[in-house]
Amino acid sequence: MRYYELKAVVEYLKGFNYIKRARRVEDNTVELLFDRSNSIFFNMRRGDSFIYKRDSSHPLKSYQAPFDRLLHSFVSASKILDIQLFQNDRVIRFILSPKSSYKAQKIALQFEFTGKHTNIILIDSREIVIEALRHIDSSSSFRVIRPSIKLEPIPPFSGKLNRDKKIDNIEEYLTQRYIQYEEKRLKELKRQKLLSLSKKQEKLKEALNNLPDSNSLMRDSERYQNLANIILSNLHKIKPYDRKLETYDFNGDKITIKLPENIVPNRMSEYFFNLSKRAKAKAKNIHIERENLITKIEFYSNIYYAIESAKTTQELELLMPKRGKSERKKAKIRESELFWIDDYKVLIGRNAKENQALLKLAKANDIWMHIKDIPSSHLIIKTDKQNIPDSVIQKAGKLCVDFSLRKAGDYRVDYCRRKFVKIQEGSRVEYSKYKSIIVRKEGVEIRE
Repeated sequence: MRYYELKAVVEYLKGFNYIKRARRVEDNTVELLFDRSNSIFFNMRRGDSFIYKRDSSHPLKSYQAPFDRLLHSFVSASKILDIQLFQNDRVIRFILSPKSSYKAQKIALQFEFTGKHTNIILIDSREIVIEALRHIDSSSSFRVIRPSIKLEPIPPFSGKLNRDKKIDNIEEYLTQRYIQYEEKRLKELKRQKLLSLSKKQEKLKEALNNLPDSNSLMRDSERYQNLANIILSNLHKIKPYDRKLETYDFNGDKITIKLPENIVPNRMSEYFFNLSKRAKAKAKNIHIERENLITKIEFYSNIYYAIESAKTTQELELLMPKRGKSERKKAKIRESELFWIDDYKVLIGRNAKENQALLKLAKANDIWMHIKDIPSSHLIIKTDKQNIPDSVIQKAGKLCVDFSLRKAGDYRVDYCRRKFVKIQEGSRVEYSKYKSIIVRKEGVEIRE
């Protein structure tokens, strides 16, 4: 961020008396709520740091690292003693009096807009680092940034600082900066998420196209049964080391049968009888597998449309949240699509089979959710016996509607504890002691 921009921001922030709340809202972004209703966001991404202004909203992810706990402890509800462009460089330093301090303690919250070493640092009155967004070791820079280490000064900036340039309306400037950032990020996130969804859909369509029909499976069943009977009648001819059997079928025609490896001769007919049974069972149930694949494709089509219609990045993150690799690996589940809302695990059935599985998987105090009087995905919020905030219920209701329907309108979504849901037939249920919310779906109806 440029020097003249930071200078205008500092002059603007000097009009506030205290910081009501400090929290990280994204991996590289910290929100400071000044006085009661003025949220300023510091995006401290390396090489592309900037400040913007928008209304405050609940972050999609909760951060609990040592930096976040100390940021809350020292900065939230703190009194602003001074704000300065530190050493006349691209560094904003807040001098604060924490609410929790025993004596008249002073700490500094420092935002460094310094290219690849961009950082947020909490510093005590002796210039000792309390904690930082990013720790920097001696292998990366001469300026080590770690807790309990004295903070060395930043080398003077050698470039042009444009000290005399001015900004007429900094509030409007910061708001416009957010609008530009949001538009760019929304476009890129949509592109990424739609590409990911397209790959899922193509994989399902390929599986659907490769499904055998029931008639060919029944022919395979009959063929395997015939081979099993031929082997059974020629069992005395088969030696343990034989890899094929040359004989005659029941019509008197010559036939060569490839024998399975690592199976003793007296078990070979059983091997083919089992193949026959599996092919026959698959023929009987292939329509179920086909229906499951079709409904999964439709499920992802609904997500695709919801992502295309999303107007904010927060909507996108709710529809397709990004989780860490270790969390994704731990939380994989086959019976449904997995989502996270404010750190609550949410499971959504993609078809009738998965809706049934979810009902069996859910615990008594989990929250069950469904669109009233309309066939839709079943949704389960894992509660761990906790009370679920209304904001989570509302967001979950939106997911339930977005993933089940495309038509715009107001929909009533019912929800209750799983223990009050009684399974009738398949995924059909009766439920009691429920509450309802109204979810509005924006957009237009899609007509095929």
